[in-house]
Amino acid sequence: MIAHSFDGDGFGPAQRLHGATYLVDAAFRRAQLDSAGLVVDIAAAAELLSTVLAPLNYRNLDEDPDLAGRNTTTEFLAGVIQGRLVDAIRHEALGTEARSLAAVAVTLHESHIAWAGYEGPVNDSAAP
Repeated sequence: MIAHSFDGDGFGPAQRLHGATYLVDAAFRRAQLDSAGLVVDIAAAAELLSTVLAPLNYRNLDEDPDLAGRNTTTEFLAGVIQGRLVDAIRHEALGTEARSLAAVAVTLHESHIAWAGYEGPVNDSAAP
């Protein structure tokens, strides 16, 4: 649950401060399973996602210095969350084997008919 506003005539009434509630999905991708037969430890991944989301939850994103001056659209927020997950993975938050993940995808669902996401590589060598 967040509050934010947008800058630009194309956003209509959303230029004013308003709230949004998202259901957040994170998908972890790899070409081959790790030595335990996993893509990633799902319990550890869920805990990491909760940790990454905590600084955003119940906040006015317009007041967050890291997001200042940005339109915190659903797509942009999915990219921010994905980037923070990847940074944590690179720092071994999910263990050393998780560093070999190919990609992480994050989808933010505003409703059953409106969602957006962002997917990117975990390592630069995995980039196309």
